[in-house]
Amino acid sequence: MNKERALQIVLRLVGLTFVFGIYSLTAVWPSGWSWHTGHMPHYLQMILGVYATLGVFLLIASRRPAEHRSLIAFAAWSSLVHAGVMAMQALTSPDQHAHLLGDVPALIIVGIALIALAPPKPLARAVALAPAEAAGALPSRRLEIRD
Repeated sequence: MNKERALQIVLRLVGLTFVFGIYSLTAVWPSGWSWHTGHMPHYLQMILGVYATLGVFLLIASRRPAEHRSLIAFAAWSSLVHAGVMAMQALTSPDQHAHLLGDVPALIIVGIALIALAPPKPLARAVALAPAEAAGALPSRRLEIRD
């Protein structure tokens, strides 16, 4: 399996998990996935909405990952930052330690997988050196600029 195909699979799995799985995990294992208790706290509604939206866009990106590099990078890095913040909160709150076995490692895995499989930057773009070249006054030379 090539790297792009692996990324497509990961994007689909993460996208589906973000759309459908997070709510299910908060219901099945609230101490490892939900930061607030009660029927449906406002925080949980908000985070489910944000992750479901991101999940839909990851599913769209799974069709042509190279066209969605910024979205994939955002999903990866925001997952790692979110996991880091949650880890610190879980370490300082004894009643939240279960998160160190639940959503924290899950988001770390998502972030690392997306970074490892991220599509490469485009190779190069040719850019004219000066307007005079375009007018034919100078010999044509091109400068390769890498993103």
